[in-house]
Amino acid sequence: MTLLVGIVVFGAVFLGILLLASLFNGRLGEKIQAAAFVGPTLIFISIALIYPFILTIRRAFYDGKFFDLNFGTARTRGEFVGLDNFGRLWTTPGLPDVFRNTLFWVVLVPLLATGLGLAYALMIDRAKGEAVAKALIFLPMAISLVGATLIWKFVYYFIGDPSADQVGLLNSVITTLGMDPIDFLGNAPGNTFALIAIMIWVQVGFAMTILSAAIKAIPDEILEAANMDGVSGMKMFRFITLPSIRTSVIVVLTTIGIATLKAFDIVQASSGGKLGDSVLANEFYNRSFVTQEPGLGAAIAIVIFLLVSPIIVFNVIQLRKDA
Repeated sequence: MTLLVGIVVFGAVFLGILLLASLFNGRLGEKIQAAAFVGPTLIFISIALIYPFILTIRRAFYDGKFFDLNFGTARTRGEFVGLDNFGRLWTTPGLPDVFRNTLFWVVLVPLLATGLGLAYALMIDRAKGEAVAKALIFLPMAISLVGATLIWKFVYYFIGDPSADQVGLLNSVITTLGMDPIDFLGNAPGNTFALIAIMIWVQVGFAMTILSAAIKAIPDEILEAANMDGVSGMKMFRFITLPSIRTSVIVVLTTIGIATLKAFDIVQASSGGKLGDSVLANEFYNRSFVTQEPGLGAAIAIVIFLLVSPIIVFNVIQLRKDA
């Protein structure tokens, strides 16, 4: 009911400003029209983004349920605990491992996905069957992260009895070679790297698409001039190709880095983070809704925000430099 009233009020304000704009001509009317479109957007951002952000910060300083789902109405006010929830990030059993796992994700996924995507884009650039080759690599992007995880769970599948026939793809190959099967998803911290491989498999297609487009945008005159000067191979890549696509590489790295910090689907669809493979985004969900520790969950959400913010700022600065 509250949402419906909000929509009605929102629409009435929008139409009212448009009606007011129709009564004026010239620059004043244009400014009112601009306000009619920009104003509601700012209101929506304030309600859907800024207000929840403030509530999250406030909740991080309490130990219990501070707000319910009725748009911030106080129900059971918890005790004010100050910075205790942030201190618990380092003392709660299991959370230090979560930070370690998140560090593995943030370092490995952007670097490997971008590197593999760039290598693939260079190899198939202007090659025969380029469109088909790109489509095959991009296909995982069309699959949800949950679907990708379920596919790879069959690849990693492990049967505890070494004498049994392994049905998982990797363990089938391993046992065929005469080695013992491996529990890829059951042993920490190795299971974290197995899940990281899934994210890389999905993100390589994105990196390849963006970087391939950037490579094709390099002017032919530059490439021809470099060839005439005897530049080829790694020198061509180092001094011509890479500087020309630097902005695109930064965008891909930062975009994948942000997506990695918010990685939730893969871990949740694998084990729910119960086997020592949890990351910050998944732990935020577990603490907020499973173990009913909303204060700790809010503290984790703020940490994620603080980790994402420098990446966004760096991305904006680099784009402005290259503009």
